[in-house]
Amino acid sequence: MAVTVSLVALFGLVLFFLLRSKSLGYGAAFIAAGFGFFLASTGAAGPINQLATAVIDAVKQL
Repeated sequence: MAVTVSLVALFGLVLFFLLRSKSLGYGAAFIAAGFGFFLASTGAAGPINQLATAVIDAVKQL
């Protein structure tokens, strides 16, 4: 778990700086995929799925 959280933090930080510097390319896509993969295996996956479901349901009712 500690290694997973560390990789999530690392990928998130790198992705943040890539997006901020507007250097998007294949590297940014790889970082984003890695960030999502490791984030899905943390405890944050449940609340993120619930938030996404709530947003989708809210958009459907507009």
